[in-house]
Amino acid sequence: ERSMSEIESVSDEELTRIAKGMEEKKAEAVPQKPYMIFEVGEVVQESGLPGVKYDFNYGARVTVPQGEYRVKLIDRSACLTVYDAPASGVMVTSSKKNFVDFRIEVYEEDKLIFAHDLDLKGKKVLIKFPTGILGDILAWFPYAEEFRKKHQCELYCALAEDMAELFKAGYPNIHYVKPEERPEGLYASYYLGIFFPCGDRMHQPSDFRVRGLHKNAAMILGLDEGSEPKDISIKLLPKDKTRKIKEPYVCIAAQSSSQAKYWNNGAGWLNVVKHLKEKGYRVLCIDRENVYGMNSRFNIIPYGAEDFTGKLPLQERIDLLYHADFFIGLSSGLSWVANGVGIPVVLISGFTLPFNEFATPYRVINYHVCNGCWNDTQVVFDHKDFEWCPRLKGTDRQFECSRYITPEAVNKVIDKLMADYQLDPLAPKQPAPDKAASAEAESIASAAINKTTAAKTTGKAKKARIRK
Repeated sequence: ERSMSEIESVSDEELTRIAKGMEEKKAEAVPQKPYMIFEVGEVVQESGLPGVKYDFNYGARVTVPQGEYRVKLIDRSACLTVYDAPASGVMVTSSKKNFVDFRIEVYEEDKLIFAHDLDLKGKKVLIKFPTGILGDILAWFPYAEEFRKKHQCELYCALAEDMAELFKAGYPNIHYVKPEERPEGLYASYYLGIFFPCGDRMHQPSDFRVRGLHKNAAMILGLDEGSEPKDISIKLLPKDKTRKIKEPYVCIAAQSSSQAKYWNNGAGWLNVVKHLKEKGYRVLCIDRENVYGMNSRFNIIPYGAEDFTGKLPLQERIDLLYHADFFIGLSSGLSWVANGVGIPVVLISGFTLPFNEFATPYRVINYHVCNGCWNDTQVVFDHKDFEWCPRLKGTDRQFECSRYITPEAVNKVIDKLMADYQLDPLAPKQPAPDKAASAEAESIASAAINKTTAAKTTGKAKKARIRK
């Protein structure tokens, strides 16, 4: 069993060693793979006419032989012809690659010879995800299942194998394939992501900055039904439900991929960890790195937290989170993991607006200062700038969106959460009753439950932890 230690301090020598190691890793790093590879293959669906084939892989596609042909592409939902032009010995494809309820019509010398309405029921459909990211995939995956249920299709999801393993138990009706694998005979395929430039309307029907991270997937898959898509959270199931830590504990994650995502209040985590300990909790930091940063900025594991960091399988994180009373994190991947496990999440973020993430009543943001730049359509996120702060970089107000989120504000939200869920680690434990008393209590409780179920109740229901 791994040893657990409380982080007291990190020496200057240790920080220098870590920074040097990170620079060396950066120099040796292999070039990153493209965010998304669109390998669509040949048009495969036979029309029954010589030389005419069609499918919906990366948009509506139809091939016609040499001759006097005309192709129409119609959006059936909008009742609008989006393409109508002569074609001879070519493949015609729609500019829109997201889900559209297409109708394909082929004319020869102005006579309709072939028509097909998109119908995914029972068909092989592929949804492809980017690789190398965590939170985005967790945000999008439940919409793939919603898509499968809506269209009753034979759905294949192409994604990293470690992510697929997390989803198989909760989503057994989906077929999982490797990122670059394409099943034969695909009728349609769709590609999920947040696509830059933000004005890209080939791959996403609207600006992801005004939709929110998770709902962009719903828009791409046509799950908006003409209005705002509904919130759906990922379902992550523990593999080992054995509780390894007997004391009550809370998990936190303080690291992220960009400085704007951090809680940049110098006293923030220090006071929150202290507050949690005073409440009777062990505080476990489950980040991948205990120190992370770039250039002149490095972020250290919160003082006083127990170091559970490391490059561990996500399934182990899920198993650990399953028994945590709650989680505190940022607008980053591990917050989505905790939400998927079903525990309450305190989410601290100033650079995103609350609609950008999953809904939680324990969201912390300060509207008195600059905020929400990620969701501002006037600015564009720079992936290469770790210190990105589009409005205030280089001024004494840089990152004020999170610097002015006070530890007192976060602790107040923590106290509310604990009250809502009636959490009190310091409360004296009741002695276990003897068998006879236990049986009697069980009988009384059963009768009470039956009575409550039958009765018509009013008032606010007591909140309870949801275990999936």
